[in-house]
Amino acid sequence: MANFSSDQLDAVFKAYDIRGTYDDQINEALAWAIGNAFVVVTDADALVIGYDMRPSSPSLASAFADGAACAGADVTLIGLASTDELYFASGLMERPGAMFTASHNPAQYNGIKLCRALAAPVGMETGLAEIKDLVARSEVKTHSLKGAITEVDVLEAYADFLLSLAPVSGRRLKVVVDAGNGMAGLTAPAVLGKLDLDVTEMYYELDGTFPNHEANPIEPANLVDLQAKVRQVGADIGLAFDGDADRCFLVDQVGELVSPSVLTALIAVRELRKEPGAAIIHNLITSKGVAEIVAEHGGKPVRTRVGHSFIKAKMAETGAIFGGEHSGHFYFRDFWRADSGMRAALHALAALAQSEQTLSEVLQPYQRHVSSGEINSRVSDQDAVLAQIKDRYHDAEGVTVDELDGLSVIAADWWFNVRASNTEPLLRLNVEGKDTATMEQVRDEALTIIGGERA
Repeated sequence: MANFSSDQLDAVFKAYDIRGTYDDQINEALAWAIGNAFVVVTDADALVIGYDMRPSSPSLASAFADGAACAGADVTLIGLASTDELYFASGLMERPGAMFTASHNPAQYNGIKLCRALAAPVGMETGLAEIKDLVARSEVKTHSLKGAITEVDVLEAYADFLLSLAPVSGRRLKVVVDAGNGMAGLTAPAVLGKLDLDVTEMYYELDGTFPNHEANPIEPANLVDLQAKVRQVGADIGLAFDGDADRCFLVDQVGELVSPSVLTALIAVRELRKEPGAAIIHNLITSKGVAEIVAEHGGKPVRTRVGHSFIKAKMAETGAIFGGEHSGHFYFRDFWRADSGMRAALHALAALAQSEQTLSEVLQPYQRHVSSGEINSRVSDQDAVLAQIKDRYHDAEGVTVDELDGLSVIAADWWFNVRASNTEPLLRLNVEGKDTATMEQVRDEALTIIGGERA
């Protein structure tokens, strides 16, 4: 087994997954070692693997599969898949899983998202640190009987399962879908093709070099083509997916972007109809309106840190039926508490098809406050800046400060959160106010304290 430097491992093992550039940081030798260690840590006798459309993904997945098989585990390859399709396979087969993807990152990146059986998350606190340690020590498990490697296609079963959870019926909708040359180019036809929709396809060709735009819909520049196409064809709704299709963003009938917090609130209300009084998870940078709307509809809003492992853990702890993040991740208890961009899209389509209103009219009740969006600033000393902000606001009248995740400063008519990036010398600022003037005033004051260079 190859030896890996601590610098290399520190660079690619993140809080929630493994990610880096191919092939200097992530390569087949490392994938083999991680696959072998994954079997040791999970004590799995069988696992399932999927991969995205990046040129390096098939060979990395094959190396991981061989490392796992050498440790004695049987491996099922589902081939090209979205991340939520891999979670479906993990849930269906009750096996740990590995998804080879770098999600929305540029073409030179690749990575691995790992889960235990039933799509339970694997992060630094739930197995990833142990895997890293085994790889660092070059420990290899060799079983006397090598595991079998087989291939199975679960795409149609995945589509049928999602449609059973969020059926769409009513008026026929005109929909534009921007797959961003990512995995939605495979999953969107499989799922939406079973519905009575008029679909305009954009960038469905699976191409991990992303020739049209990065598959990162949280960046407004990557939604410009979708907005233009929605206006051009007179669509009712536009859907944009990231590279591994576990996130979904909406564009309304006039091409305006829909806040993920608004979609979170819509889905929460729909899920609460199934189970009145249920808990709903929202991370601390979602709109204040999410908690307000959940409470008004009889649900129990539960605030949590940013990140899928925290969301899933809190869902398990509280029995929450649904969880939403402002980054466009949406988690469902009946989908093994995993996130699914396609499931979120089906909720939006179902709500719209059941109404004679436009999408903006359907969503209007869920839009309550004004948000800045995420603003990144490059600073030399993150801790010092956070300390300055805490000192400025900790005894201000009518203001509370908490440190659940970074620093949140909360008042009656506004709030903001500042968090340090795990991987870069950046501070991430999110601000919300009762109106535009309030939001801008608070935003500008916070940015003055943060200083630094906008990133």
